[in-house]
Amino acid sequence: MTTTPLSPSPSPSLIATLPGNYYTDPEIFRQEQEHVFESMWFCAVRSADLDRPGAFRTVQVGRESVLITRTRTGDLRAFLNVCRHRGARLCTEEAGQVRRNIQCPYHAWTYDLDGRLIAAPNLIKMPDVDRVAYGLIQVALREWLGYAWVCLADTPPSFEDTVMYAAVERLGDAAAIEHYGTERLALGKRVTYDVKANWKLIVENFMECYHCATIHPELTDVLPEFADGYAAQYYVGHGAEFGEEIKGFTVDGSEGFAKLPGVDAAQDRRYYAITVKPTVFVNLVPDHVILHRMFPLAEDRTVVECDWLYAPEVVASGADLSKSVELFHRVNVQDFEACERTQPAMSSRAYRRGGVLVPNEHHIGIFHAWLVEQLGGGRAGSVH
Repeated sequence: MTTTPLSPSPSPSLIATLPGNYYTDPEIFRQEQEHVFESMWFCAVRSADLDRPGAFRTVQVGRESVLITRTRTGDLRAFLNVCRHRGARLCTEEAGQVRRNIQCPYHAWTYDLDGRLIAAPNLIKMPDVDRVAYGLIQVALREWLGYAWVCLADTPPSFEDTVMYAAVERLGDAAAIEHYGTERLALGKRVTYDVKANWKLIVENFMECYHCATIHPELTDVLPEFADGYAAQYYVGHGAEFGEEIKGFTVDGSEGFAKLPGVDAAQDRRYYAITVKPTVFVNLVPDHVILHRMFPLAEDRTVVECDWLYAPEVVASGADLSKSVELFHRVNVQDFEACERTQPAMSSRAYRRGGVLVPNEHHIGIFHAWLVEQLGGGRAGSVH
């Protein structure tokens, strides 16, 4: 097994992608679990989904199940979803509510919502047991954009220099993303997609628009410049402008909702896309925000959870969100079908040395080089 891309002769127009085994090899996926998903900040759950003490959600982060819960003081806490006694999984449901404590269903070791061991059969007869030391293993947690991000690393990387910097790097302004007030928005719609493709194919697809004229007719109607093949992410600070006859970011270009209060004039009638490595996409339009979270489950399977977020009063009013949601839902379906069409070819001898990136996809090469660096290998080369 090799984790170093081949480097054919250089060409100014075409540069090499990762070779096919990066998308099919279980050992490379295991390395990604260890060195990417379990080492970086991972967007786990929308904070508002855990709306009361005892609410919990379990999330797969790399090879680990992580349990996130709301404490009695209103804070969020994250733990490895493993009992400290004999290793049983504490919560098997994806989401739920406990009354006061978290109890292992195997031997009834019981933990409070802060993770401290508070009860177990015959525990009173074991006064030497440190209830903090034998509490749940805590996982680092930060909140940003209204979501809980967790990190399994013993020493997490700087949240500001990795997660938050992605917005600065893309928008060119630290304050630009704050104008949308994402943490104050309400969930209008959530769709979960089970995609039979490697997570990197989905990232690469989101980062480029070379395919937009081919498979996204609705999107290119709303954002005509995308038909030229350059994604908004190709440029720092650039937002794709709505077409002249387009009134809103909707499936038919009809009017959407009032502009979010903090969105300034320069951001109005524009679409911005941000990739937060490794597994988050943030899409910003004047009246709502669309956020994708990816959960890579195997080298050929990725679950994507997509949230459409609106001003609270829009959701509370019962407004019809369907035209607004339908535009990006169609984009998602079109993109994921393309990724599923690509995944089988990753094991073909035709893709043994990989494919190529044309000039307006060259920024994907930066993503490839970043991934290879995370895995401790060399850099992707060029081809002729």
